[in-house]
Amino acid sequence: MARVLLVAEHDGHKVNPNLGSCIACAREFEPEGIDAAVFATAGESLADQAAAFANLDRVLLVENPANEGAVAAVIAPQVVELAAGYTHLLGPSGTFGRDLMPRVAALLGVGQLSDIMAVEGPYQFRRPIYAGNAIVTVLAPSDSILVGTVRTASYPTSPSAGGHASVEHARLNATLPQHTRYVERSAGSEDRPDLQTATRVVAGGRGLGSEAHFELINALADTLGAAVGASRAAVDAGFVANELQVGQTGKIIAPELYVAVGISGAIQHLTGIKDAGTIVAINRDADAPIFESADIGMVADLFEVVPELIELLKSA
Repeated sequence: MARVLLVAEHDGHKVNPNLGSCIACAREFEPEGIDAAVFATAGESLADQAAAFANLDRVLLVENPANEGAVAAVIAPQVVELAAGYTHLLGPSGTFGRDLMPRVAALLGVGQLSDIMAVEGPYQFRRPIYAGNAIVTVLAPSDSILVGTVRTASYPTSPSAGGHASVEHARLNATLPQHTRYVERSAGSEDRPDLQTATRVVAGGRGLGSEAHFELINALADTLGAAVGASRAAVDAGFVANELQVGQTGKIIAPELYVAVGISGAIQHLTGIKDAGTIVAINRDADAPIFESADIGMVADLFEVVPELIELLKSA
């Protein structure tokens, strides 16, 4: 019988809603139990937040001064010590999970399964390959612990309220590395919704031409109450920070509304938005690949259309 341990992502103040998607995935195993681990410095509040998610049995709180900043090299040995008795270890397939779970797998001496998007059995899964152009069925060994990441955009999130999981303090004696330590964390504006979990996202591409012009995207996003995203071309050009990148090598998202402005629509970018509800594209190139995936497309100059759209939304 499967027993699943999830690693909860948080920013030190709030548990990431992607825990709910990991729970939804874990439930497909029909497991004996689902637990979540919270690694923090002083994490009582975080543990209580995690315990409120529906369909969790226990929250294991691991408090250690070294857990500030969620450094993967520091957390991985603790996950390994906590893993005894579990058949499956899962984390979200975002920046946090992609950094942490391969380290956990390496320390356990097993392979890691990435981007689980569907469960066909306790050790049989479907995941995307070739930038999402194909879906492959993977059969994992059943004689060892399974370490994987969940493609959270493929799962509805479990409610983050109404759960009644118990909270237990876990005392670990894992040897932590001394060569890696948390220094500081810098991030963009926290006034907007989180890109990974936002229901509305406005993203800009290379067509904006400059960092200054990217303010059009910020203005439209603020008008819609949306998160801001970007294509890799816009990130590489220095228009915005790497944390806003959407796509195969950025964040995989599934908002209800995705507005792509000045984005051509390379396959690597489309991989990151394939689960979006409604895709709106604005591009002056009628042959841009983004229009093949868009539900609503506008062939127009973004520098004319976006300001008009902002004014219309404000007056609505």
